[in-house]
Amino acid sequence: MKKTRTWNQHVVKKENKALVLNTIRSRSPISRADIASMTGLNKGTVSSLVSELLGEQLIYESGPGESNGGRRPVMLLFNQHAGFSIGIDLGVNYLLGVLTDLEGNICHEKIVKFKDLSYEEIELKLFEMVDYLMKHTPESVYGIVGIGIGVPGTVSKSGEILLAPNLGWKNVDLKNVMEEKYKLPVIIENEANAGAYGEKQFGVGKDFNHIIYVSVGIGIGVGLILNGSLYKGHHGFSGELGHMTIETGGTKCRCGNEGCWELYASEQALVKNAEKSGITAIQNDEISLEWLISLAEDGDVEAINQFKQIGDYLGVGINNIINTFNPEQIIIGNRMAFAEEWLTEPLKNRMTKQTLWFQQQDLQINFSELSTHSSALGVAAFSVENFFLLDKEKSNVM
Repeated sequence: MKKTRTWNQHVVKKENKALVLNTIRSRSPISRADIASMTGLNKGTVSSLVSELLGEQLIYESGPGESNGGRRPVMLLFNQHAGFSIGIDLGVNYLLGVLTDLEGNICHEKIVKFKDLSYEEIELKLFEMVDYLMKHTPESVYGIVGIGIGVPGTVSKSGEILLAPNLGWKNVDLKNVMEEKYKLPVIIENEANAGAYGEKQFGVGKDFNHIIYVSVGIGIGVGLILNGSLYKGHHGFSGELGHMTIETGGTKCRCGNEGCWELYASEQALVKNAEKSGITAIQNDEISLEWLISLAEDGDVEAINQFKQIGDYLGVGINNIINTFNPEQIIIGNRMAFAEEWLTEPLKNRMTKQTLWFQQQDLQINFSELSTHSSALGVAAFSVENFFLLDKEKSNVM
């Protein structure tokens, strides 16, 4: 009975401490009295928890604030430079790595592009990316607090990559590989889930609680924010809507299905259709999204038509998602967001024709503010949150 009571007290204290820290993070500079008022905790509890957070160097004191008639209060601020997080968006043909402080501000970043690499080759690229970002990390109390990696595939709750069809990966335990090498906590997450969270925390989704994030790159992934929280499903496999069938008996997909949405509305579909239409690149280079955007910017009618076709097919899949989840907001992110100018009209036209009229009420459709950085920032934020859940009393604070 005594052990149960002690354990419960520890849990309550940990939750209260997290509440105080999050209040300081979101409201700083703030006084102890205001923390007590906002959280409902008594002043003695707040004072004790603040002392612990000061000792852990997660917060610091600044000069006195304004007085409400008595002594001027000492103000508390969150120490966003107490540690840093690494977030990596692992794409089919690129790695984007960011180094962020504990507030999610990017301190350094790097992108590496590649093509048709094996798992072992991509693993080496990951090591090089992490080593590079670590080298550029400023000195701090906690150093690198964790590494997050977003991948275009199905990820189990334990962090195992079960299937990443566009990478050709199956049952890959990248989490243990990275943790053994760097001796740091590593979070592996589906890139669309990470992108949804990144937009909710730092981007265009800040003011919404029911968000569908559609990551449109080589493939299509979907991240769901429902009631303000990331929804991952019973086993963590939700969001694989890029593989919903929109064409019966359609093209065969790498996932084994036929007629998958991503085969008609993604970057790979855009490039394939452009090649069929006769569009060519300079000096026999391969056609790319960037090249097609440059053509569209110059008024090339065929390139613009290719984007319009993608926008229409995006509308087909998004219509199904809207009728299923009744969201407040749709966010289109990843590389295809750069083509917003030519995707918006056909996308909205398709939805106007097919989406149930009552589903369209108060529905916001946005393109990502963070563009290609949504996923990397999302997984970096996951690592920061994981760090705050750890027991700092057992860490090596100097």
